[in-house]
Amino acid sequence: MSEKMLKFIDIDQKNPSKRNEIERKSDFNEIYAEFIHENANKQSSRCSQCGVPFCQVHCPLSNNIPDWLKLTAENRLEEAYELSQSTNNMPEVCGRICPQDRLCEGNCVIEQSGHGTVTIGSIEKYITETAWTKGWVKPIEVKNEINQSVGIIGAGPAGLACGEELRKKGYQITIYDRYDRAGGLLIYGIPNFKLEKHVVNRRIKLLKDGGINFVLNFEVGKDLTLKDLREKHDSILIATGVYKPREVEIPGGDLENIFPAMQFLTASNRKGLGDKVELFDNGILDAKDKDVIVIGGGDTAMDCVRTSIRQKAKSVKCIYRRDKENMPGSAREVANAEEEGIEFIWLSNPKEFKGNKKVQSLIVDKIKLGDPDESGRRKPIIEKNYEFEIKADIVIKALGFDPEELPLLFDENRLQTTKWGTIKTNFDTMETNIPGVFAAGDIVRGASLVVWAIKDGRDAALSIDNYLQLKKNKKVA
Repeated sequence: MSEKMLKFIDIDQKNPSKRNEIERKSDFNEIYAEFIHENANKQSSRCSQCGVPFCQVHCPLSNNIPDWLKLTAENRLEEAYELSQSTNNMPEVCGRICPQDRLCEGNCVIEQSGHGTVTIGSIEKYITETAWTKGWVKPIEVKNEINQSVGIIGAGPAGLACGEELRKKGYQITIYDRYDRAGGLLIYGIPNFKLEKHVVNRRIKLLKDGGINFVLNFEVGKDLTLKDLREKHDSILIATGVYKPREVEIPGGDLENIFPAMQFLTASNRKGLGDKVELFDNGILDAKDKDVIVIGGGDTAMDCVRTSIRQKAKSVKCIYRRDKENMPGSAREVANAEEEGIEFIWLSNPKEFKGNKKVQSLIVDKIKLGDPDESGRRKPIIEKNYEFEIKADIVIKALGFDPEELPLLFDENRLQTTKWGTIKTNFDTMETNIPGVFAAGDIVRGASLVVWAIKDGRDAALSIDNYLQLKKNKKVA
């Protein structure tokens, strides 16, 4: 074992510095500073190099975390980057937005022993940013072009990861997306204070420089049907994600100024990108000087409350039906929101929107927690006669996302879906019931994490490669 490691007893845990809440509420810049070189080395050296690396076990991508921590501690940063990017198509993104407290860092052995976890996410970000600065990140260089093409529907993490892996093998890749920019939720869903857009844009440029073709403002079913794309390409991947907002089925839902989370976040992100957004520019989707209520307890809800406070809202309240310990979102994001002045109203459930044409308040039921449900979390139970009212100028629904009706949208009624509306695939191959058509990411597993989408995209690339190799061999025979 290198003498540079196992320093967790002598060196305390240290995270990159975080801008104070007053400063960071005034803009949409990322809130964490970069690690300085010395601290990255020291924090990496805290790794215990355990025989069973639970950080790696609990990473969806099985990133070889102990090895690249060791390389960082030894100042072998280019090797650390090469190892990191060998299993992850977007380490600079995952280092910023993965809920490490629930994945790698939350399962770190020294964290469990009381010494404080190795700050894995921050070091991953540091390694990759160093690689970009030093010019170690290179476009794909294809040695042998393959005369077979793959059409990928959706330019989010799953589609991008799959496209990159297949392009490395030499396939001709075209990625289609309904929006005017590639990146999916990375561009329009996640706010800048968590992921600045230049980070995504330089990754997209890298893929373009590597020979991947992007067709934007393209809607399958409108511009071309799924059948048309199948005739154009040797294989298809559906990686659209899930965008249909879950609704709050309570009285008053038809009042004005009640919006789904993605509409609110997309408007804010578009303004940050310099776009004209009519509903923001006329004040409707701008939280400035408004009493804002966000309904939900996941990471999307945290994005909404923290965006609202940066838009200079008068007040921001988050309504969640369970307590803090049972929230599905990242504990780190909740802590950041609390620091920035967001008020959390735990154990509360929306009952009725009140108002005259526009929403003016929300009637809320008080909740108590019962026995655990099928998810393992305690079931919320409404306490009778304990309702209360909260003033609201705008309400944002952040209750999660469901799939759109893709067979209808794609004009392909043969495409099979599950009872939840996700695409039905073969568990082993990720192929749908239509030969040569595969699916990956949230459209298969339901709304999930970016890191899982990358994992699914990489797995789909392997299956598509196997399919195309068999297809090619059959033609030769």
